[in-house]
Amino acid sequence: MAAHASIDSPSPWIVRWTDAIPARGTVLDLASGSGRHVHYLAARGHRVTAVDRDRAALERCADAAERVEADLEGAPWPLAGRRFDAVVVTNYLWRPLMPQIVNSVAPGGLLLCETFARGNERFGKPSNPEFLLRAGELLSHVNHLHVLAFEDGMADAPLRRIQRLAAWHAPDASALPPRLDAWEQGLKSTHLQDKS
Repeated sequence: MAAHASIDSPSPWIVRWTDAIPARGTVLDLASGSGRHVHYLAARGHRVTAVDRDRAALERCADAAERVEADLEGAPWPLAGRRFDAVVVTNYLWRPLMPQIVNSVAPGGLLLCETFARGNERFGKPSNPEFLLRAGELLSHVNHLHVLAFEDGMADAPLRRIQRLAAWHAPDASALPPRLDAWEQGLKSTHLQDKS
């Protein structure tokens, strides 16, 4: 499922959590598309790896990221053994990849997801249930991560039904999330309302 074509600026959800990524952290932008998050995160000093099957889209990220051209749905996982301080996945869903995505988050790192959910078919594409999350589905994929925030509802500009999640990979059972002040500040910003 390709990124939503009409959105060129970074997702407010990703912006909201960027300050919680360790300084100069390694970031994986999976199915990076046009590179809106690649450029945003690289400009903030992060070392970004962009993965997409579209060579032309990856070329637009040449000055900002390590580029990996890969068919995420028809070939082996291209980042075996690699872990990142943050993994960003927006407007993309391929359920068989979820274990690899979650396992790519390094201890102390963040998983930031935002993609379409059931109900989006009322507003446009994607409308195929195969590419729409079921109610609360994102939560079911991150059971060993500490969920910092989860939202399931409507977003606008453009109007769409989505789920979004921020989850932290605790390095050990006694650890508390670092930079909690950044996360608390993020919780005070942009709220998603469930209008279903």
